[in-house]
Amino acid sequence: MPSTTVSTDVVTRALRRACRAPSLHNSQPWQWVAQDDTVQLFLDKDRVLYSTDHSGREAVIGCGAMLDHFRVAMAAKGWTANVDRMPNPNNPLHLASVDFSPMELVTEGHLRRADAIMVRRTDRLPFTEPPDWAPVEARLRRAVASEAVVLDTIADDLRPDLAQASQLTESLRLYDTSYHSEIRWWTGAFETSEGIPHSALPSSAERDRVDIGRAFPVSHHDDQGTGVGHDHSKILVLSTFDNDRSSVLQCGEALSAVLLEATMVGLATCTLTHITELAASRDIVASLIGRTTTPQLLIRVGLAAHGGELPPATPRRPLDEVFHVR
Repeated sequence: MPSTTVSTDVVTRALRRACRAPSLHNSQPWQWVAQDDTVQLFLDKDRVLYSTDHSGREAVIGCGAMLDHFRVAMAAKGWTANVDRMPNPNNPLHLASVDFSPMELVTEGHLRRADAIMVRRTDRLPFTEPPDWAPVEARLRRAVASEAVVLDTIADDLRPDLAQASQLTESLRLYDTSYHSEIRWWTGAFETSEGIPHSALPSSAERDRVDIGRAFPVSHHDDQGTGVGHDHSKILVLSTFDNDRSSVLQCGEALSAVLLEATMVGLATCTLTHITELAASRDIVASLIGRTTTPQLLIRVGLAAHGGELPPATPRRPLDEVFHVR
């Protein structure tokens, strides 16, 4: 179907919502450019966290998550976003070109999914076990539409092995000063535009009750998970069959789809990438899911400890820093 020119105002509002997408340490490594009847997505190489994310893989995942958020936001406005991934083989930073065609009908599902963007949070507190998991798991699997990406659930009896992989990752980085400096930087004084604010970090006691998670600096607020013991979340793994940039981008899109689907059914989520950043722990994850694929990230899914009260939203950069019209 031929593309149609969409007003800059519609694109701007959709991108403002899509900027709520998650990214490594809330680094927001994306740049968008509107040109003629298309919108172009670029990786911002200056926002790649090279001590943590040597290859820029996680930055591409973040861009993929925002790409899917953008499609969801545009659908709620009555537009199908048609995506051409990696349109310029001579420019690896040019991740996608998007044009638009009108939709016949905006359903309640389209609107609810767009609303979920504003409700979703990265929740680092312990979760209680999600109820009625079998149909929920099936729904999350259906959310992964790309043939380049596969979703698996870590069996509950293998969780101790996964916790060991998480601990291995932290032990291998115990003396990595550049990594820890990067962590401190992105959990510093960024309360207005980027990074992870202290309100989004667990206390020492809360962190001790989650056996699978990155070792962020602890906050000094009171425990928020009153009445919740150790984490009983389900652990999902998103893997790709290769490490091509297009596949990694689609993994980010799948991440967005799973997070929004979980949010729509009332579940809390926390994306985990520290275990897949080092080969040793990544190989353990691959063995636990019994695949030869490359695990790209994990997601904790469960019932939130805060009883339905949303944690504060993390900050985002002003839109004029990430979106430009030519």
